[in-house]
Amino acid sequence: MQGTVDGFSYGLVTPLVAYLMACLGGALGLRCTTRSMLVSRSWRPGWLALGSVAIGSGIWTMHFVAMMGFKVKETPIHYDRFITFASLGVAIVMVGIGVFIVGYRGATGTALMTGGAITGLGIASMHYLGMAGMRLNGQLEYNTVTVAISVVISVVAATAALWAAGQVRGFLWSVGASLIMGLAVTGMHYTGMAALSVHLHGSSAPVAGDSPASLLAPMMIGPLAFLLLAGVVVMFDPQMVMGKPVWSPAENKPGVPARELVHHTTDRNVTHHDARTPQNR
Repeated sequence: MQGTVDGFSYGLVTPLVAYLMACLGGALGLRCTTRSMLVSRSWRPGWLALGSVAIGSGIWTMHFVAMMGFKVKETPIHYDRFITFASLGVAIVMVGIGVFIVGYRGATGTALMTGGAITGLGIASMHYLGMAGMRLNGQLEYNTVTVAISVVISVVAATAALWAAGQVRGFLWSVGASLIMGLAVTGMHYTGMAALSVHLHGSSAPVAGDSPASLLAPMMIGPLAFLLLAGVVVMFDPQMVMGKPVWSPAENKPGVPARELVHHTTDRNVTHHDARTPQNR
């Protein structure tokens, strides 16, 4: 028996809030990645780590906000606590690998393709691992073609976002990129949900795990608090907002235009002292 799946039980509220969460995490993560390309090598890991956690937290929060609106009419849905936590860890680690590759190798060529593929696969892995944590009186089944399309969307979105982060442009540039990234990531989520069907079991055995209200709402407090903290860091760092260094980068990095330091004299009428000795005058 097939279950009646409803991914919009709260109407457009959950998709819109999920989209905003994806945009927020993307915007903060992209600015941190851009900032890492404007600082010395010793500071770069910190900015890249902050960006990785921001993107991972944003997409994880987006996923489970959207899942708050997911219902199967014939059975209650619960979640396994460990797998739900693990999906957050997978998102942060795999996104971090991709972000660090681009942060150190530049947003061009093989590094961009590799980083984008790893980041995109991390986003997709988070989604399907989070779905595996669902507990209901039935079995989840997926359409292979639709799942493949959702993975491709995720990889393309991640690659485009990392390319945008490597352009080292102003804040509005990253805002536009994050809006597109949020749309793509949210689209990946609902494409993956479109691949889902639920085959119900005949018995009405009790469902193990925690209910969405008791598990997801408290778990989202941590990622949301982190996103708020990262937002404060962005707002109070002028270089993060402007996207331009006040000094030239200490080293040339792939994908970042090199700038030469040019020293200008402040007074054109500088008096040149005669270095000749009195005997030679």
